[in-house]
Amino acid sequence: MDEFIAGLPKCELHLHIEGTLEPELKFELARRNGIELPYRSAEEARAAYVFDSLTSFLVGYYASMDVLRTEPDFYDLATAYLVKAAAQNVRYAEIFFDPQAHTSRGVPFDLVIRGLRRAILDAERREGIRAQLIMCFLRDSEAGFAMATLLESLPYREWIAGVGLDSDERGNPPVKFERVFARAREEGYLLTMHCDVDQENTTEHIRQCLDVIGVDRIDHGVNALDDPALVDKARERGIGFTVCPVSNGFVTDGPKAEVVRRMLDLGLRVTINSDDPAYFEAYVAENLQLVRDELGLTRDELARLERNAFEIAWLPPAIRDGYLAELAEYTATAP
Repeated sequence: MDEFIAGLPKCELHLHIEGTLEPELKFELARRNGIELPYRSAEEARAAYVFDSLTSFLVGYYASMDVLRTEPDFYDLATAYLVKAAAQNVRYAEIFFDPQAHTSRGVPFDLVIRGLRRAILDAERREGIRAQLIMCFLRDSEAGFAMATLLESLPYREWIAGVGLDSDERGNPPVKFERVFARAREEGYLLTMHCDVDQENTTEHIRQCLDVIGVDRIDHGVNALDDPALVDKARERGIGFTVCPVSNGFVTDGPKAEVVRRMLDLGLRVTINSDDPAYFEAYVAENLQLVRDELGLTRDELARLERNAFEIAWLPPAIRDGYLAELAEYTATAP
């Protein structure tokens, strides 16, 4: 089964590029940029990744980004992830990036996106992995800052597939950004939003995503299962859910693997993703292995998770059909 998972053509839809900053690369970028880190080694830095909630995780997460200063830094960051993902047979990825976390500390938007874009183009040519960018807004910042970032992104519209919403959800409901997302939709962006696991007012936030914002999919969103009306609405609209089991185990009371089974049984388009793999020490293959082990998933069920991902990916139909055909062939012929 491990060999089957290793060879399975994969699609990753919930991946924060800043969350792929491995300690070894962090030290290299700190050296390059003349930054002194509060750790003596990469191993010591990794050992400091201790958190038990979304809030405690975000504190260290944003502090680590300080080593990202130049276009080559962002190029190296994205290249490292794409090479790793390609080695796990990720065929296509949609990558979140948080421009506000960089522009707020003086790093120009243009520099960030050019580094990421160049890495995507080079990885497709060298590794055969295709990727697109999703620009996320920080929900614990003001909506006006998000709108300004949206306007700043418009000259790069062809490089960005859609927009999302992440960071601390407490007291920051989707409707806070209603005007921003309405403008993004007008500009042709596709829409997604984080609805993190077991947050305050979580089912109301999911309802706002569906009824007010009109998202194309939901990141995390497992608490939709708490409300049968939300389940029915999501299923009718074909809304996808990008679930991240290993990260759930770090910031909540467990990986929530059982919700994957329930979502599959209810006919929801659930997918498996890695979220911030440098912090949780698990990329997409390890997340698939976890739910396989927890739920005893069959080959067909594992393939269904990847089929869900390719079906809800923001891809042209012809390219999507090619990936689905590749997945079907592998499932039928894998030993």
